[in-house]
Amino acid sequence: MSRAQSALVALGLLAGCAATGSAQSTTQATQTPSSPCAAAEFSQMDFWVGEWDVSWEASPGTPAGGGVNRITKILDGCVVQEAFDGGPSTGGLIGHSVSTFHSAPSLWRQTWVDNQGGYFALTGGPAPDGTFVLTNTRLNDRSPHLRMVFENIQANSLTWRWQRSTDGGVTWTDSWVINYRRRS
Repeated sequence: MSRAQSALVALGLLAGCAATGSAQSTTQATQTPSSPCAAAEFSQMDFWVGEWDVSWEASPGTPAGGGVNRITKILDGCVVQEAFDGGPSTGGLIGHSVSTFHSAPSLWRQTWVDNQGGYFALTGGPAPDGTFVLTNTRLNDRSPHLRMVFENIQANSLTWRWQRSTDGGVTWTDSWVINYRRRS
């Protein structure tokens, strides 16, 4: 075999290998990997996903009012994102939260921030009584016990309670109760 023929055979082999590798890469790229958040636990907050009209009656420190809360799933279904607009009755409170299921401790984690300097880190999840409870991570022994409770969960409505405890979590009182109605 001449040098020219050897070179052509080698080039042919290289082209064949490249085509095979390219075909394998294309096949691997078009296969959809399973989502790391496909487990059923990542759907436990799906009841909250949607666009909601929210309203509340007056309570100590909170005048009656209403607003809008938009809840979406983002990042391949791994994160529940909240965009709350309390309207003028809250002094223009606008807040955002992100929530995700944390597999290792088997609980939900939520981080809330708002335009009034508020920050909360909460953990929890579904309770045996059908509610969904997230409790504030206390910064120190002097910080209050705070929690949010989602209850009366229906397809088009739910009740959300922001509660505090002054006895270490034995009893809870409402600080703010919001009624959710799904927008049509």
